[in-house]
Amino acid sequence: MTDAPDYRDTVFLPKTDFPMKAGLAGKEPQILDRWARIGIYDRLRETRAGRTRFILHDGPPYANGDIHMGHAMNKVLKDIIVRSQSLLGKDAPYVPGWDCHGLPIEWKIEEEYRKKKLNKDEVPPAEFRAQCRAYAERWVAIQRDQFKRLGVMGDWEDPYLTMKFEAEAAIVNELLKFAGSGQLYRGAKPVMWSPVEKTALAEAEVEYEDIVSTQIDVAFEIVEAPNAPELVGAHAVIWTTTPWTIPVNQALAYGESIDYVLIRFNDFLDGGFDWPDHPALNRLRDQKWLLAPQLAEAFADRVSRAVRAELAADGIDLPGKLVPTEMDQIRSEKLAGAYARHPMHEKGGFFSKRLRPFLAGDFVTTDAGTGLVHMAPDHGEDDFLLCKANGLDPVFAVTADGMYREDWAWLGGQGSVINKKFVASNGPICTGLREAGALLAASDDFLHSYPHSWRSKAKIIFRCTPQWFIPMDRSANSGLPGAGRSAEVGAQSAPWAESETSSAPAASSNGATLRETALDAIERTRWVPEKARNRIHAMVEGRPDWVISRQRAWGVPIALYVHRQSGDYLRDPAVNARIVAAFQDGGADAWFAADHQAILGPDHALADYEVVNDILDVWFDSGSTHAFVIEARYGEGVRADLYLEGSDQHRGWFQSSLLESSGTRGRAPYDAVLTHGFALDGNGRKMSKSIKNVVDPLDIIRESGADILRLWVASVDYFEDVRIGKEILAGTSDAYRKLRNTFRYMLGALEGFDDAERVPVTEMPELERYMLHLLAGLDAELRAATDAFEFNRYARALTDFANNDLSAFFFDIRKDSLYCDAPGSAKRRAYRTVLDTLFHALVRYAAPILCFTAEEVWQSRFPSEDGSVHFLEWPEVDAGWRDEALATKWQGVRGLREQVTEAIEPFRREKTIRSSLEAAVTVPEMPLDHVLLEEVFISSTVTAGDALAVSRTGHEKCGRCWRHLPEVKEDGALCDRCAEVVDA
Repeated sequence: MTDAPDYRDTVFLPKTDFPMKAGLAGKEPQILDRWARIGIYDRLRETRAGRTRFILHDGPPYANGDIHMGHAMNKVLKDIIVRSQSLLGKDAPYVPGWDCHGLPIEWKIEEEYRKKKLNKDEVPPAEFRAQCRAYAERWVAIQRDQFKRLGVMGDWEDPYLTMKFEAEAAIVNELLKFAGSGQLYRGAKPVMWSPVEKTALAEAEVEYEDIVSTQIDVAFEIVEAPNAPELVGAHAVIWTTTPWTIPVNQALAYGESIDYVLIRFNDFLDGGFDWPDHPALNRLRDQKWLLAPQLAEAFADRVSRAVRAELAADGIDLPGKLVPTEMDQIRSEKLAGAYARHPMHEKGGFFSKRLRPFLAGDFVTTDAGTGLVHMAPDHGEDDFLLCKANGLDPVFAVTADGMYREDWAWLGGQGSVINKKFVASNGPICTGLREAGALLAASDDFLHSYPHSWRSKAKIIFRCTPQWFIPMDRSANSGLPGAGRSAEVGAQSAPWAESETSSAPAASSNGATLRETALDAIERTRWVPEKARNRIHAMVEGRPDWVISRQRAWGVPIALYVHRQSGDYLRDPAVNARIVAAFQDGGADAWFAADHQAILGPDHALADYEVVNDILDVWFDSGSTHAFVIEARYGEGVRADLYLEGSDQHRGWFQSSLLESSGTRGRAPYDAVLTHGFALDGNGRKMSKSIKNVVDPLDIIRESGADILRLWVASVDYFEDVRIGKEILAGTSDAYRKLRNTFRYMLGALEGFDDAERVPVTEMPELERYMLHLLAGLDAELRAATDAFEFNRYARALTDFANNDLSAFFFDIRKDSLYCDAPGSAKRRAYRTVLDTLFHALVRYAAPILCFTAEEVWQSRFPSEDGSVHFLEWPEVDAGWRDEALATKWQGVRGLREQVTEAIEPFRREKTIRSSLEAAVTVPEMPLDHVLLEEVFISSTVTAGDALAVSRTGHEKCGRCWRHLPEVKEDGALCDRCAEVVDA
């Protein structure tokens, strides 16, 4: 028997050097090096010069530490959007930036000091600031390389840094704009304060954690009650979870809509136990207690626990709960004009001897506690406003580190107030109250959420201190008394002669307030997703005045001069110009080493002014970036098309930028804002080093390549929190592999293709025209997804098209024509023409997401040292390719094809039919000519019949194309087509 002829050399198999295995981890750095050699970013700016501009303004990360998954997700998403806008033909610059000032960096330097047992306060400020600057410079360089490795394309040679001199000058210039328009004041009011970092904090610098606190019930003896004499001698009961605020109590608040009750604990106990003669029980029985009746039962529970423990220490068992008995009903209006003694009136000096008034407060509820609230205006906003309205000023008893002032009569020099031992039920505060007979109950078991500094992780407090504020409810140049005023602070009582508060009325005659302007700007801004609008609207609508001062060393100073007599800060354009010039020449350091008389000039004497050295809130720094990045580079009045950050920035950068621009320009600095969620581990948990579930983007890049990470970012619903882990990344890698194989197939199938082979659309077979219809639909979908910033939708449409429409359908059907038809056949030429169109479209579509792979694909077909896929623009897709009638017909064909494939499958499993080429198919309808259906089904024959049926063909197999056809008379012989090709 002679061997069958070998026709392999006559088959036109795809040829390409494009490897199936990606090897991204090694290949991507080489691509980055080539991009750097050709100056891809600058050349793209030249190419797009004069085009419609799209500006995505980069929110600055802190320059302190390696990037994490949140950074990677954020930067990749920004890069995808910038590249997609560039693909649309726009000039889409990207200027990366860093936040270089403030607590995060300063804290790191202090940590280094603590390790060396050095005291930061003993280091010259200039030296300390230089160390902060060097630290920031180091991490900017590290993070820049890490971001570049992600494939993020931008102006890496000239990024913006808030610590550059020109940036610091711009920041102080923005501050002076607020000062010049009267939108700045110095006043005393409670702010979030970190005793560990010794500075005020912004809300965005605070996180909430569950803690267990000490809860106490304290009695205040009522000594005056002109509207309810029966109250004299009774005790008002307050409940608090911050015992350390009792030493600075100044009043008691009651609710005007709450009716109160006097109760007594008499001889009745649950269980019929006789009342023993014991001081703790006698005190409860002999006294009357004022509180809200709705809360009497819970109060009795707390008191019962406390008394039971006290009696147990004396060997007395108290088996039941104390039962309160109501006595007199007290309507809330009867509390007006009443006064109580401070529990420590005998030990606390003059401050504690002063009687405490009862004040009506609309914030008092019966949700918890006793329905009466003790007021410490130093340590609560409600307390401050209510007391201020009634002539009670803060006393500043607690110092920056959380200690009581040395001269404070009770607990002077003691603390810290956030120390658990200090505020515990056996600590000095509770011990003093217990000895005074005022502590009714105390337990260290109250679980609740409490604010912490996100940097030190330590608890914060609300503390009234002299701070600089931007008012939310005052219009610019309002002419209000004290506008632009900074009052002098005294030692104890009434320290602020002209203290401004957030309750100051707006002067509507002079225009909108900052709050009104910002809320209007929110409505004029596009929010993606739309629900973000309501979130930031609620935050701005209810936020207090913006505290912009910090008691730190590293940052931009509040460069103001305050007149020592009037308390007004200086507003002189000439002086302001000299301040800004000094910052341009020497940065923020220039302020601390300045010849202030020279800056003030001949019109003002330095002796008349206080030089302000507080540091600006870093959120003001970052909120001003639009001024020294967008406007400085692209022109005054230009604003960003898009801001994009995580959802936490509604209270951070989105809001500080909004307020800064609204206050200085009367509008938002952005046209649109996109919010993404957070990256969680594979189980949906927050990543934490302590539970060892951190997914490091740098590890992913080293192991799999950046394009895998980029495809993951594009594939997830990033508007919500997203998960990432090994299994999820395995799925992403599989999706990437399929896309890569699609490109590899097209590269091989298009080997040697040129324009001479091209076929007009009108001369193409229906299948090719149907594929162009689908491409036109894909193009419209991708454009819509780009406009909506929905790249998970974009990625899904692209991968589905590549997998379902191309690989599993079009390529599968046409591989026979590609391999076996003559090179000049009309069908093969039409197929390769459409493949070329698909290639040019798909490589562009993929480029924003798979920036490295798309470049590799493009260079594989069109090698050029100075060329790049990223110079290309969106593919030209002819709207005339849409043919709905044709599409409807072919959707039916595809549905029938799926049925045929399903019918063949059992024969495959039984090995009756090893390939669909061996199948003889009967179908109930013939939407196409039988020859075309045989190509679509990749079967031997197709005939019409009553029902769908499959059997093994009786035809022999062609030795070249392997099709089983009637004209093949013996196995291995050639069909007519193959014989013609071989003979040619």
